[in-house]
Amino acid sequence: MSVTGRSLSLRDRLDQSVKGALSDMIFNGDYTAHFRAQLNRLKTENRYRHFVELERIVGRHPVALRHHNGAAQEVTVWCSNDYLGMGQHPDVIAAMRAAAAASGTGAGGTRNISGTSHALVSLEDELAALHGKECALTFTSGYVANEASLSALVAQLPDALILSDEMNHASIISGIKLSRAEKVIFRHNDVAHLEQLLAAQPNDRPKIIVFESVYSMDGDTSPIDEIAALARQYNALTYLDEVHAVGMYGAEGGGIAQMRGLDGAIDIIQGTLGKAFGAGGGYIAASDVICDTVRSNGSGFIFTTALPPAVAAAAHAAVRHLRHESTLRAAQQRQATRLKDGARAAGIPILEGDTHIVPVMVGDAAATMRICQLLLDEHGIYVQPINYPTVPRGTERLRLTPGPYHTDEMVDALVTALRSVMDQVADEGVSAQIAE
Repeated sequence: MSVTGRSLSLRDRLDQSVKGALSDMIFNGDYTAHFRAQLNRLKTENRYRHFVELERIVGRHPVALRHHNGAAQEVTVWCSNDYLGMGQHPDVIAAMRAAAAASGTGAGGTRNISGTSHALVSLEDELAALHGKECALTFTSGYVANEASLSALVAQLPDALILSDEMNHASIISGIKLSRAEKVIFRHNDVAHLEQLLAAQPNDRPKIIVFESVYSMDGDTSPIDEIAALARQYNALTYLDEVHAVGMYGAEGGGIAQMRGLDGAIDIIQGTLGKAFGAGGGYIAASDVICDTVRSNGSGFIFTTALPPAVAAAAHAAVRHLRHESTLRAAQQRQATRLKDGARAAGIPILEGDTHIVPVMVGDAAATMRICQLLLDEHGIYVQPINYPTVPRGTERLRLTPGPYHTDEMVDALVTALRSVMDQVADEGVSAQIAE
């Protein structure tokens, strides 16, 4: 079994999933029965998404309360995207409280109507400075940032071509679809294949290369320098998704591009405020003219209520804090290394990578679900299963995200519990596919 997770692109897996659901579908006129049958199909294929009710506790991250059957149980969260615990940082909470007390809870409308608050403008100035760009533009989420920016930019370019890494996120895929532009997919991180595709196009044809810095399911990084060099050679724009890297890499938390001294080599950097920055929203950072093009043409920006001032102020406080101190980043990397070392020593199969994301390979949907349930019920450890179509069938996994507030004892307890539970699931015969 391959554990690379790259046999099919995400868009292919999503398309296959939809086609599979439709292939044997017969509508009998009963809408409720029809929808229930499709949900039951997801359940039988172990692809139904179960939501665990968690209550985050300020000052105790990554510990949370699980509410279940009328009772509350303390659990340790191992799959949060609040990578550095900034959602509980005193400066961030104080900034949100002060802004809410001064400006209220809502934004008042879209940016065009009455939603361009001083807090939002200040945040965008900080984000532009973080990435060394002329301008930044915020959105209600990182997903919307990708959708609105890509579709708006491409719409202004005649006969544009998008070159997209096959492992790009669903939000990028959606933005490309909305643009209705021609697209070609290059093999994951394959610079030679990308150059082959670029060389086949006229030099004066508008082109945008879209890729990510950290790929969140495998924990690997992209060859930013080489891709940027190809873009310069073949007259293409570069669009880099840094959502799983901002706050955590680089001298000021600007991401992988900043860490490698390549901020200036990228035309558009896209990030999120809802992961390492612990707040909510998304953004792009680019030149004035690119940001203004998106601001003037992106429907996901124009017709959406703006981020509330309190959220913008909280995000601003987090960005400002992480630009000037690296203690949390260093602690996170230390705990990621400890977890990887412990997993290897225990014979737990992980995908090797140089980021904070630690994928534990299982290789079967039912086994992955069972492992997660046992970890939660018997060990108070919360982690969500990653199954098809997020990853290809046969590469189902757990996605662990150690952070600076996971203690050494928590790391060691996770490794011990995970080894025990994986052995238990194998003995139960839930699956013979657990990766080795």
